This record gives sequence, C-alpha cells and structure tokens, in this order.
Amino acid sequence: MTTLPARAGRRCHNVVNPLHSTVYFSPDFTAELAALGVDDPNDAYFAGRAAAFGRVGPGVVSASFYNFKHDLVAKALPAVWDTAAPEDVLAARLSSVDSTLRRLLGAEAPASDAMAEAARLALRATEACTRHARPLYAAHADLPVPQEPHLAFWHAATLLREHRGDGHLAVLLDAGLDPVEALVSHTATGKGMAPQWIFATRGWTQDDWDAAAGRLRERGLLGADGELTEAGVALRAEVELATDRLDAAPYEHLGAAGVERLTELATAFTGTALAAGAFPADLLGKG
Repeated sequence: MTTLPARAGRRCHNVVNPLHSTVYFSPDFTAELAALGVDDPNDAYFAGRAAAFGRVGPGVVSASFYNFKHDLVAKALPAVWDTAAPEDVLAARLSSVDSTLRRLLGAEAPASDAMAEAARLALRATEACTRHARPLYAAHADLPVPQEPHLAFWHAATLLREHRGDGHLAVLLDAGLDPVEALVSHTATGKGMAPQWIFATRGWTQDDWDAAAGRLRERGLLGADGELTEAGVALRAEVELATDRLDAAPYEHLGAAGVERLTELATAFTGTALAAGAFPADLLGKG
C-alpha cells in the first residue's frame, strides 16, 4: 500500500468536493427542478440528492443525510416523487451540472485536457471505494459514468464526496454528536455553515441550536462564549482524523503522485468557480 503524506486525501477532498457542491447553489439547478414542477428549494435539494435511491421516503433521507430535521424531510418526501420521478430528477440534475460548470469555469474548461485528466484521476480513485455501510455512495455508484469529461469529473467528485461523507456520519455517531450538536460544533470551528443557512436549509430553529449548544457545554466541549474548548477542539480534530482513516482507500489506490496531481487540478477548477461566485458569500462562518 502506498503511504501518502499526512492529510493528503483530506486536502484532495477539500478541493474536489466544492465542484460537486456547486450544483446545489446554482440557479441552473433551481430552474431545471422548477421545470419539473419542484419549485421549493428544500424539496429540490432533497429530490436532487436522494434521486439515486429511487422513490424513497423520508426515513432513508433523514438517516443518510444525518443533520436535517426529519419534519423538513417529511414535508418533501415521498410527495415530491409524484411531481417529478427520480429518473427525471437525475437527468435534470446532470443537465444543470453541465450548464453550471460551463458558466463557472468558462467555455473551454469542460473539454480541456486538464478536465479530462482530472476525470481520469478521480475515477481511478473511486475504484477503491466500497459500498458496504455507505448508502449515499452506493446509490450513486450504481449510476452510469457520463461521457463528457466535465460531467465524468463531477460524477467522480460525487462518488468521492459521498464515500467520505458516509464514513464521516459513522464517526459523528461514534463521537456522540447528534445532528444539531454536529452542526453547532462544526460551525464553532469556523469552517461550518453559518447558523442562518442551517436554519433555512436544515429545518432547525434557534431553540434547537441553543439546546444543542447547552448539551455541548455540559460535556465540556463548548464554552459560554460559543467557542470550542480545548476538549471540543480535540474532539473535532479526532472526528476528522477518524474520517480520514475510513476514507483512505481511494487516495491510497490513486497513489501519492496521482493525489498530488488531482489536488493541483481541482484547486485550479475550484478557485475559478469560487471567483465566479459559485457559493453565497455568507455561507460559512459563525454567523
């Protein structure tokens, strides 16, 4: 087995993952789903990300998405499938990925040699991903790989994202962090979603947030000032390290040189997308 530099897989993930995530903040995605009759943003998100499962109900999504309030999920599912079938949602999502990446990266990037290389490297990494205990990864792994390089890269980025994410949820559960506690503690690191976005998209309220913060304080993980304590910082660090361990296989399979090159290519693409306004300016932070 190849030995990678410390955190090389995490660094690669951190620049590949945003290319996947752009679609869910894209007006192109909103328009595509609205054309199918799904005009509520939360309904569109749940449909778009869960469509690979087929016509599932809210239980599957609450379990596999982890940090969304079940009541919010249940408002969308399974009713949304009566408006838009999963296969139509998947087609609409891929169409919006195409237009979104063309808009954010420029007309030449999708068919460029760099994009084709990034797609090859990312797809090679996914060869070592595993389905067991990874529902979102497994569902997306059953989808066909698109032919066009930028869509193939997005598909591979999706597989890598969901593979890491499924493992991350197991780590959160083992760490004793419930959905809201996981959000509060992540936001307290300065790298998580700002509270106003969590309330709008995850279904939780200020009362839910305050109650979770109180539980974290009782465990000695969060201070009265809302900052992580030394124990809280250590727990979040261990959560990430444990996630790295569960997600090592794709990057070990790709090898040090491949990981370095994929990181380089994805850094350039992500930087271009960020500069083009791929995400809201107030998305991350402590609020």
